[in-house]
Amino acid sequence: MAEIIASELLKAVFEKLSSEALKKIGRSQGIQSELKKLERTLNQIQSLLNDASQKEITNEAVQNWLNGLQHLAYDIDDVLDDLATQAMHRELTQESGAITSKVKKLVPTCCINLSLSQRMHHKLDDITTKLQDLEKEKVSLGLIVKDERSKRIYQTSLVDTSSVVGREKEKKELLVKLLGDEPCDKNFSIVPIVGMGGLGKTTLAKILYDDEDVKKHFELMAWVCVSDQFDIFHISKVILQSVKGEDKEFADLNLLQVALRKQLREKRFLMVLDDVWSESYEDWQTLVSPFHACAPGSKIIMTTRKVQLLNKLGYDHLYHVQILSHDDAVSLFAQHALGADNFDSHPDLKQYGEGIVEKCDGLPLALAVLGRLLRTKTEEEEWKELLNSEIWRLGKKDEIVPALRLSYNDLSACLKQLFAYFSLFPKNYVFNKDLLILLWKAEGFLNPSSSNKSMERLGLEYLEELLSRSLLQHAPNDKSSFVMHDLLNDLATSVAGEFFSRLDIEMVPDVRKEALEKYRHMSFVCDEFIAYPKFDPFKTTKSLRTFLSLKGKDSFEKFYLSNKILVDLLPELPMLRVLSLGNLCISEVPETIGSLKHLRYLNLSQNPITHLPESVGNLYNLQTLLLSGCSDLIQLPNNLSKLKNLRHLDLLFTPLLNKFPPWIAQLKSLQTLSMMVVGRDNGLAITKIKDLTDFLGWIHIKGLDKVEMAMHAQEANLLQKRFRCLNLEWSDVFDGSRKESLEKEVLCVLKPNSASLTILEIASYGGIEFPNWVGDPSFLQLTVVNIRGCKNCTSLPPLGQLPSLKKLFIVDMDEVKAMGSELVGTGLPFPSLEVLKLENMKRLEEWSGVVSFPCLKELAVRNCPNFLQVSPEALPSLNMLEVSECDSAVLRSLVQVASGLGRLQIESISGLDDVVWRGVIEYLEAVEYLMIKNCNEIRYLWESMAKRGRG
Repeated sequence: MAEIIASELLKAVFEKLSSEALKKIGRSQGIQSELKKLERTLNQIQSLLNDASQKEITNEAVQNWLNGLQHLAYDIDDVLDDLATQAMHRELTQESGAITSKVKKLVPTCCINLSLSQRMHHKLDDITTKLQDLEKEKVSLGLIVKDERSKRIYQTSLVDTSSVVGREKEKKELLVKLLGDEPCDKNFSIVPIVGMGGLGKTTLAKILYDDEDVKKHFELMAWVCVSDQFDIFHISKVILQSVKGEDKEFADLNLLQVALRKQLREKRFLMVLDDVWSESYEDWQTLVSPFHACAPGSKIIMTTRKVQLLNKLGYDHLYHVQILSHDDAVSLFAQHALGADNFDSHPDLKQYGEGIVEKCDGLPLALAVLGRLLRTKTEEEEWKELLNSEIWRLGKKDEIVPALRLSYNDLSACLKQLFAYFSLFPKNYVFNKDLLILLWKAEGFLNPSSSNKSMERLGLEYLEELLSRSLLQHAPNDKSSFVMHDLLNDLATSVAGEFFSRLDIEMVPDVRKEALEKYRHMSFVCDEFIAYPKFDPFKTTKSLRTFLSLKGKDSFEKFYLSNKILVDLLPELPMLRVLSLGNLCISEVPETIGSLKHLRYLNLSQNPITHLPESVGNLYNLQTLLLSGCSDLIQLPNNLSKLKNLRHLDLLFTPLLNKFPPWIAQLKSLQTLSMMVVGRDNGLAITKIKDLTDFLGWIHIKGLDKVEMAMHAQEANLLQKRFRCLNLEWSDVFDGSRKESLEKEVLCVLKPNSASLTILEIASYGGIEFPNWVGDPSFLQLTVVNIRGCKNCTSLPPLGQLPSLKKLFIVDMDEVKAMGSELVGTGLPFPSLEVLKLENMKRLEEWSGVVSFPCLKELAVRNCPNFLQVSPEALPSLNMLEVSECDSAVLRSLVQVASGLGRLQIESISGLDDVVWRGVIEYLEAVEYLMIKNCNEIRYLWESMAKRGRG
């Protein structure tokens, strides 16, 4: 691992040393000779890295040598970053004139003093001396210059990751246990699935959970990933959310479990508790106390590596998942490596492939990951080299599988560095794609210098590569988030060495105190109250680059960080690149934050801050500033215009921030601006948007009612910007000041680029109709449209023409009376639409003219009291229907054309008496989930109940 980070850092260092900007700084500081000497010594060291990387696996002395080199590489990068920041400061000072005395106090002396040659001489000499000492050690370590290994081209695998081999027998046996009525002294029993990591316990549980017979047998189902923290409150809350379908906060565990017991009462349920590590009988008893109210035959599938808890519960004969047979292992491996079930098409690779399979010990995870590795290798020598690798001699079967180490070892240097970064996150952590890329970028891991790609694009490609190798997996039901198998998390922790650490990882205290001085990247999982002593270890981490707070399992929980930590600790961490302090109830950010001149990423989201200190304007290197959910934020600092490198500014859910300063337009590097407020007088004019030339992400423009002339909106030139998400919002106050024709002209000239837009929202628009571009079929990438609060519009745009539209939300459209041909447009309408929600359409009377919605899966119709005539001809794919505050005619019409309806929720339906209800239930044969609220005219749910009542 050390060779990898060292080589990547040295690559970045060489680029900086060769840049004209640094050469100019060197001449001005009188340190050009020191920089050249440093570069020569680095060249000599770098030539040894290929040999060192091969010897570090088995030679501890070489590992230590590489660790020392890596620490020096970090130090060199810090010095060069210092110099570049000084140059930026000097340039900005020349632009803005003299610096005020107040700002001088906030900026470190090293940024103001332009004659720092003596200090830099000393630093560079010290680093060069240490490098020369390392170079001299090459003889005693036996390091020689070797040719660079050939570069490999990595491709995305086409293998189906959901393919499962060799588990048919286990599935049949477990289905008998799940669906049978085994003797039990309780209403529920446990179906254990036991085995070591990587055997496929979770995969087997998923197969059972998704089985059609299982779904029909159980009334309620829930899945919880438990992991090593047996958090009873969290587990109970997830189960309640799964069975009730809504989220609700509870003051304590008792109230939560009372609500859960109510939902489970007399219902036959199936729960999966995945990856249970707890051995506490008392904790288990507390968790299952609400379960006793359920119907007999309920089951709990428990996947676990540990048997102590199950033994305490009286389960002596446990079902242990077995390793795959040799034939099944060969088949699974061949699927991932060759796209076939065997080696018939590659007989020359068979002996090596079967040898590798033998070494994987029948573990599905190892076979899949290693098969993916070989997917891009067809040369016999490459397979032979892998079979004979030294790595197979490391580790034991129940620790980190050598096959996983081999897969890691095959990664390119930059991907190895990114993989090690995952060690900062706890097991089963869900990673957001965009935030992860922003972190990698801030750490300096994304270097697009060799191509024309943006850092964001490069980060996305790296993520896709890790996914294609099965080193990451998509989170369930969320393609923008990822999870990592816990064995791979162990591997990331193993290769991270002495550079990455989590505070929640237990270490021997004496070792911890010494080791912490070396760490460059650290994270911690939040406790409810975070006291100062927890951060005592950080006092020695002067070279720390990453200070990353992570949410616990309950992402809605509030956490409280001692203010003393910010005031006292931040000045002690001058080398920080990443500072993440989201959702910690911070009310005031100290002025000293302006001294963190290396900072690239600052996350203060979901904190009750009212403003930021002016010193934030001194963070010249800042790339990402996250302030979303800061609901008390009323203003931004005036000098943020100096943040020339700022690329992402997130201001979502900051309702009190209703005025933007004009300097926003000076941030030429901005790619994402989640909200901006158009103003008059000294506010931000819409014309200034034209100056934001690098937009690649998304933008929310509020206050469009303040635009006085359409030509001003046209100057914004949205057509030339490549947004992914665009939100256009006017005031929600509809009074005599609104100019309908002007607002239509403004919306007309705000047409975005159709090539890149995926999400469009139009809110509180005051025109009577929409311009032609809304719904134009040229928007091929548009997948989500949300039109809300456009209270003057009498008709809807032809959204049915959008070929890729998957989700459509129409809300608060007071004047729309009909949805017909104007919504459909021409051709086959809504070919991709999966979700449709109509809400608060008070005058809507008729829905007609649509032949069918071939892909529609979810439909919600809420508060449409006059909606009487509904006549879509077919809803063949509809599974979820929600109707509330509407006439019974709407419900009756919809269920008649939705033959496969699986879930139905109805509330406050007028005219829904027993007669009408009998007509509805004729069409509910496939419904598995039914929820009825406030339908007081219904006396009997089913006909049989009515007959019993009459008898």
